[in-house]
Amino acid sequence: MTRILLFGASGYAGSRIRDEALRRGHQVTAVSRGGPVAASLYDRDAVLRLAEDADVLVSAITSGPDAAGNTLPDAVPILVAAAQRSGVRIGVVGGAGGLLLSEGGEQVISRLAAIAPPDKLRDIALHIDFLDRLRETPEDVDWFYLSPPTGFGAHVPGVARGHYRLGADVLLTDGQGNSEISGDDFAVAFLDEIEDPRHRRRRFTVAY
Repeated sequence: MTRILLFGASGYAGSRIRDEALRRGHQVTAVSRGGPVAASLYDRDAVLRLAEDADVLVSAITSGPDAAGNTLPDAVPILVAAAQRSGVRIGVVGGAGGLLLSEGGEQVISRLAAIAPPDKLRDIALHIDFLDRLRETPEDVDWFYLSPPTGFGAHVPGVARGHYRLGADVLLTDGQGNSEISGDDFAVAFLDEIEDPRHRRRRFTVAY
């Protein structure tokens, strides 16, 4: 049994990760703004205290500013402190915008610059900045960052198929050019990485 501290447990990805973790018999401390365990990933003291009783700390929160103006990159020093103090592994529900369209090519965000609203582009850029900062953390900080495909979210929940493909930094697409995965299968991939770590200090992606 793994003790999982999950921030953003009431969100689309977070709730599915919570349910999959519980189904597998893990212990989950579900943290959300309105839940029984209410805390912020930007509250250093709360994070360090909660991390003392966890093996893995999962961030499934949005990258954009909270009510106090904090954005996801601001959490990196807190995550580093938690990892170094408690030995927790950091798992992150990432974004698709920083994936590459081809090996050595442009990022997905480059295709969205002319069509996406400014707040969407801001949130994508924040996720990219967050990952860059994770990559600069000390080697004793163990983390993984799972980027979903572009077709992922509450607007395209999909149906679980019971399988997925693994990728690294390049956006995965199928034979028809689709890049998608259901919330349930994304959660399966996330828990598979928690149970059998294969992407230490790395970003990876999944899709059908």
